[in-house]
Amino acid sequence: MALNSINTNTGAMIALQNLNISNQALSVTQNRINTGLKVASAKDNGAIWAIAQNQRADIGALDAVKDSIQRGQSTVDVAISAGETISDLLNQMKAKALAGADSSLDTNSRTAMANDFVALRNQIIKTIANATFNGANLLKTGATSLFSLADATGTQKLTVASQVMGLANTAGTILTFSIGATFTSATTASTMVTNMTNSITAVNAAVAKLGTGSKALQTHLDFVTKLQDTITAGVGNLVDADVAKESATLQALQTKQQLGIQALSIANSSSQALLSLFR
Repeated sequence: MALNSINTNTGAMIALQNLNISNQALSVTQNRINTGLKVASAKDNGAIWAIAQNQRADIGALDAVKDSIQRGQSTVDVAISAGETISDLLNQMKAKALAGADSSLDTNSRTAMANDFVALRNQIIKTIANATFNGANLLKTGATSLFSLADATGTQKLTVASQVMGLANTAGTILTFSIGATFTSATTASTMVTNMTNSITAVNAAVAKLGTGSKALQTHLDFVTKLQDTITAGVGNLVDADVAKESATLQALQTKQQLGIQALSIANSSSQALLSLFR
């Protein structure tokens, strides 16, 4: 190739190649600074992008897990509040029944005590009926166990057993008296005292189980939150750009770009020197 050719300017081609390389690198660096990501799309690094997307899917799924656990917590906490109220009402019912068991009590006074007893019993019925959150009631007759999501795949679940306290026509295992329980004599009042004592013990045990279940949900919620934070940090390690480093690189590439433009200008002007040979 002729050293002084007006058709082929080798120096300009080399300068243009180097300038294009600098421009491409500058574009990548500017994109990293703008997005804060060194892997913003599959074009940047397909393998890392795929891994990060999979982890982002898990992060989103864990949000659903947290929502499920928190709904479960609310349901259990409502049941606990109702159970505590029922326990207090049973204490009052026991006191009324014990007063009614006094053989020296006159009929009118015992009737008044029985009326108070029935009013408290009816309040228990209302409390159980209203112990509902998001359509779930762990205390009513026919209640089923509560299930909350435990992992991002949905295969594992947290279970809180129901504690059926709903009154029926016959005595239950927790509330050991029927829906129509009352007393009319010292003897039947004494029977109610025994029933109240047994019911108080059973209700307190049931509420304790609900409390244990609520604590288990909170413990797992704390774990899921930490897990989600850890995965988020891991994704950041994979795809986040070191902005300070990229800023320094940007300065170097801008300088290199200016030098490339100047080199291309010099290479393009070299052919102009040949004109002097014809003057």
